Formats: sequence, structure tokens, C-alpha cells
Amino acid sequence: MTDPLRATRARLVLAAIVTLALVWLLWPYVGAIFWSVVLAIVFAPLYRALLRVMRGRKTPAGVVTLLAIVLGVGIPLTLLAAALLRQANALYRDVAARRIDVGAYAQHIADAMPAWAHGALEASGLDWEWARDRLSASALEASRFVARHLLGIGLNAFSFALSVAIMLYLLYVLLSDGESLLARIARFSPLAADETRSLAETFARVIRATVKGGVIMAATQGTLGGLMLGFLGIEGPLFWGVVFGLLSMIPAVGAGLLWAPIALYFLVTGSVGKGVVLILFGVVVLTAVDNILRPFLVGRDTHLPGYLVLVATLGGIASFGLNGVIVGPVIAAMFVALWDLLEAAPLPRRPPNRGDASP
Repeated sequence: MTDPLRATRARLVLAAIVTLALVWLLWPYVGAIFWSVVLAIVFAPLYRALLRVMRGRKTPAGVVTLLAIVLGVGIPLTLLAAALLRQANALYRDVAARRIDVGAYAQHIADAMPAWAHGALEASGLDWEWARDRLSASALEASRFVARHLLGIGLNAFSFALSVAIMLYLLYVLLSDGESLLARIARFSPLAADETRSLAETFARVIRATVKGGVIMAATQGTLGGLMLGFLGIEGPLFWGVVFGLLSMIPAVGAGLLWAPIALYFLVTGSVGKGVVLILFGVVVLTAVDNILRPFLVGRDTHLPGYLVLVATLGGIASFGLNGVIVGPVIAAMFVALWDLLEAAPLPRRPPNRGDASP
């Protein structure tokens, strides 16, 4: 006769082995799976609205939702990516051919520095020529990185198209059967039903807030930043606008990592007017946009303090790349939610020892 406890342990071990094998098998497409989950959560309200209009018919509602996503999001992003690749390629060629020499720009800054600044640098032991050469080498390496990752998308067109197809298919499945899949997963949760539901709602809420806030912040600051740099005569305004938008997803510091060095270069090389305009633009306009939009779009829905959003976003980017913009805040929100559950849950009491009982 089979021991029930031993059979249960065997089933758990086998389930763990098969699950790990499936994760290893699907890992090359983990990005497509991740974004299918994100888009399913973000566009679930649209799908439910279409489902009501189409009287509960899942297939037409799912197909129309996918068409709306492709036409409203996919095609504009494809056109933007094509233009971005052209400007990124041109920028890479200029850096590789030394038509854009970051070391020369750094030398211009050094030549414009006052005598006391030169004295401070010498006293600190900094070798300026070494630093200038390192800046040039870093710029060239950064341009190669851009070429390798951005331009590599065109070389791996089949793999990229396959990932997009997998993402769209999984998105359709999650939209049409997501609730039943979630219910099946919740059955295996060791937590109480209300606690599992609370964590799932936190997960969905943070993803919606992060995506909604990230997209609007990136689009707003990227558009404004690209237009301003183009007005000031910087080449490749579309490319730099995209960089503005990506940096804007980082709380607190954000796009200042880009506009501050450019403004400093303008000031020390004699283009004082351009430098002042860019500083005013960064300090007044971009800061106002960040302070108005970010708390309204992100902070209110995530219920996370600003410092935790900042650290989690930076850590997520360092660990997961661009996906970390969403993964980082989600992990931080789940961390806070779980500790709130622990704080609210009553502590288990040790049963009284019979030897301690009074006669």
C-alpha cells in the first residue's frame, strides 16, 4: 500500500522538476511572455468593455482588442523605431569617424575653466588627458553598444517577429481566459483567499500605474526634450528625444542626466544663451512636468514612497534591462504588500504545555 505522505512528496518533487524544465524551455521568450502579461493587465478594461458591447462573445472581443493594440500602439512604435534606427546609425558612424569627438568636447570644457578650477584638478591628482581619452573611448563603446542592440534588431528580424507573434497570441489567450487561469493559480496559493486576491490586485494596480505613468512621462518629456534640443541645433533630435523619454522613467534624476551635461557644455564653450535656455527648460519645464504628472500617474496608484520607487526602478534596470522599469516597482510593491499582510496577520500562539498547567 502506498504511503500518502510519500506520494504527496513525490508529486511535489516531480511538479517542481517539470516546472523548472518548462521555465528553462521558455526562457528565450521570457520577454514576450512578460509583456503579454503586462499588456493583458493594461488593456483588460478595453477588452471587458468590448465584451459587453459584443454580448459576451470572447473571440470577436479579443480580436478587436488585438487590432486596437496593433493599430494604436504597434504601428506608431514601428514607425518611431525605424526613424530612431536611422538616426542611431548616423550617430554611430559620426562617433566612429570622430566627427563627434567627446574627448574634444571635454577639452573645450577644460580650456574654458578658470585657473582655480585647473588648480583644484591638479591638486586632486586627476590626469586630465587620461580622463579625456577615457571619455572618448567610453563614447565609442557606447555607440557600439547602441549599434549592437538597436541595429541588431534589424539583423534578427525573424527572431523579433517570432517574439511579437508569441506575445500577441499569449495576449489573446490571457484576455479571453485570464480570469479562469488566475482562479486555477489561486487554488494552489497557501494564503487565505482574501490575501491572495489582495496581492493579485496589488500586482495589477502597480503594473497599470507604472505602464500608464511611464508611457505618458516618456512621451511628454521625450517630445519636449527632442524639440528643445532640435531648436538648439543638436543633431539627431529624434534619437535624443527617445533618450530623454527613457531617462524620464527614472524618478528624481531622470532626464537631468542628459540635459545638464549639454547645458554645461554650452555654458563653458561660450554658448551662454543656449545653456541658460536649456537649464531653464530642464529646471522649470521638465521638473514641473515630473512633479505634476508622476505623483498623479504613478505614486497615487502604487502607494509607494518616492525613494523606494527610485531605488527599485534603478535596481530593476540594472538587473533586467528596460523591463526593469516595470519589474522593479512591481517587486517593491509586492514586498510592501507582503509585509503589510504579515503585520496585519495575527501571530500564532504556542499551545500551552500540559506540564505548565496548574493542578
